[in-house]
Amino acid sequence: MPDKLRVDLSGAPQTMLATLHAKALDADLPHPILGDRFAKEIVDRIDYDWSRTAITAANSPSVTTRSAHFDRWARQYLAVHPKAVVLHLGCGLDSRVFRLDPGPDVDWFDVDYPDVAELRTRLYPDREHYRVIAASVTDPAWLTEIPADRPVLVIAEGLTMYLTRDDGIALLRRIVDQFPSGELHFDAFNRLGIRSQWANAVVRRAGARLDWGIDGPDDIVHALPGVRLLAWLSPFDSPTFRDVAWYYRALAQAMSLVPSLRYMAQYHRYAF
Repeated sequence: MPDKLRVDLSGAPQTMLATLHAKALDADLPHPILGDRFAKEIVDRIDYDWSRTAITAANSPSVTTRSAHFDRWARQYLAVHPKAVVLHLGCGLDSRVFRLDPGPDVDWFDVDYPDVAELRTRLYPDREHYRVIAASVTDPAWLTEIPADRPVLVIAEGLTMYLTRDDGIALLRRIVDQFPSGELHFDAFNRLGIRSQWANAVVRRAGARLDWGIDGPDDIVHALPGVRLLAWLSPFDSPTFRDVAWYYRALAQAMSLVPSLRYMAQYHRYAF
């Protein structure tokens, strides 16, 4: 067996290890939510103290239900646009391109910090019509490398809350201005979620900081002319949440009575 790859990250990039660990734990369950065998394989190849992530089998559904939801939306879009460009922003070590295995006419770009991108290239195999871009998503330069003659699908799972509002809106505006049409898929925390980040063990242990709180779709459509809302929902209302244990559903039912708690996390989908 080859030597394991030593990984030492901090801040926002370290949180990707928590999401990877959650998916690996889920893959070991008798009835997984996401069933990401790639995550399990990658975790086994990394030398890291996984207890630092604050992720256990008990709380992993907070990650896996979200990823399963965005996989579902992505499949819907690609079924209608089989020649699209996909921009997977803040991709971390997510295996989405391998899980979804898009058709031969899809050009897929995974974008993340250089140290994360370098790690991806060491852990995942090459594939056709796929490229890893080593850049901060807020750097305008990388987007100029992307062909803009086709519809685009933007997937930004677990990203917006780590950006400032100005950087996040500027990023989305550049994409909307560059492509003829497309969809934007991302999750967000509301301002209560941002203010209560001290209670988020994953963020706290990584030494990361959350910044941009989005209270609803008006925050996006008012800032991005030409963008229209397709879907906005609480994770509790997602079909993927039906697969969690009964005690999670009971907790969700109680939290849903308070709007700020129900929408502390949100899933957003827009078209342009």
